[in-house]
Amino acid sequence: MINSDTNYLTYMYLLSPLHTGGSSDEGNLMGIAREVHTELPYIPASSLRGRTRSELESQDEYKEVAGRFFGQKIKDGQQPTEGEVWFSDASLLLFPIASYSHQFLWITCPLWLSRWNRWLNNEDLNTLIEEWRSILTNNQNSTKAISPIVGQEVYLQGAKISAAEIVPIPNDASCWRAFSDLPNGNGILNLMQRLIVLSDLDCSTLVEMGLQREVRIAIEETTKTAKTGSFRSEETIPSETVLFFPWGIKLAKKYLIDTSKIDEAARKKAEEDIAKKVEEDKLIRKEISKNILNRRLQFGGLEGLGRGFADCKTISNN
Repeated sequence: MINSDTNYLTYMYLLSPLHTGGSSDEGNLMGIAREVHTELPYIPASSLRGRTRSELESQDEYKEVAGRFFGQKIKDGQQPTEGEVWFSDASLLLFPIASYSHQFLWITCPLWLSRWNRWLNNEDLNTLIEEWRSILTNNQNSTKAISPIVGQEVYLQGAKISAAEIVPIPNDASCWRAFSDLPNGNGILNLMQRLIVLSDLDCSTLVEMGLQREVRIAIEETTKTAKTGSFRSEETIPSETVLFFPWGIKLAKKYLIDTSKIDEAARKKAEEDIAKKVEEDKLIRKEISKNILNRRLQFGGLEGLGRGFADCKTISNN
C-alpha cells in the first residue's frame, strides 16, 4: 500500500507526436526513452513531474508554495527537501497502427492491460485479461487477435489477420466500462470499431514498426546545401497514442508548535501561519488533480515544433 492520502490515474491522449530523449543515440538517430527490459517507449516520471511543477509555478498565487509542495531545489544555499507529491512513469495503453483495411487501429496486449489494471484493481477486468492471455498464448488454436471487429479481414502494417483468426469481444465485456474513462481524442477514439488485442510479442513488434521517424538536415545559408554532419533522424511516439501514469499526494504534513518556548502572541502567530499553510496545501492539491492534469499540456522535447501536446484526464484511484 502506498503511503498516500490520495492516489490518481492520469490518461494522456497524444494530439501530436511526442519525443522524450533516450539515454543514448545510435548513429544519427535521436532515439526516445525506452524501458530497459521491454524496449517499449515510455515517458519518464521526471518529465511528468517537471511539467506539472512548471504549470503550477506559472500561476502567481502558487509560485512560492510550489517549492514546498514539490520539494525545494538546491538553490541560494537552500537544502533540497522531499516533496509531497509522487509520479510514476507513463506507460503505453493503446498504440495506433496503420491499417490497409481500416485506415488505422489501436493495438494493445495483455502485458499493457495488466500493467494498467495494477492500479485500477478491477477484478472483472483482471479475469478478462487472463482469459485473453490464455487464448493468445495457446498454441493449440489459430487465434491471432481479439477484437470487436469480426467477420472481416484485418491488415496491420501489411500483416494480414483473417476473420477466422479473430475472437470477438462482447459488447458487455468489462473492458468497455474501464475504457470509458479515457480521453476520446475529440471523438476519434472509437474502440468499439478500432480496437484489436494482440499477443505481447506481436504488439512489441508493431510498436517498433509504428514509431514515427523524421529526417532533419541543416542547410548552409550561402549555398543552400546540406551542412556537413547535419543529417539526423528524430524518433517520436505518434499522435493518437494513449498512455497512462499513476501519481499521488502524500499524507498531509502535520505542523507542530512547541508552546513551551514561546509566549502567547508568538503562539497565536504560529497557529495562524500553520492554518495558512494547511489551506495552501489544500488549494494546491485541488489545483493539480482538478485543473492542471485535466487539460491540454505539452510534454517532452522539440516544443518549438509542436511536439508533445496531449489531452489529459485524471481519475481518483483510492
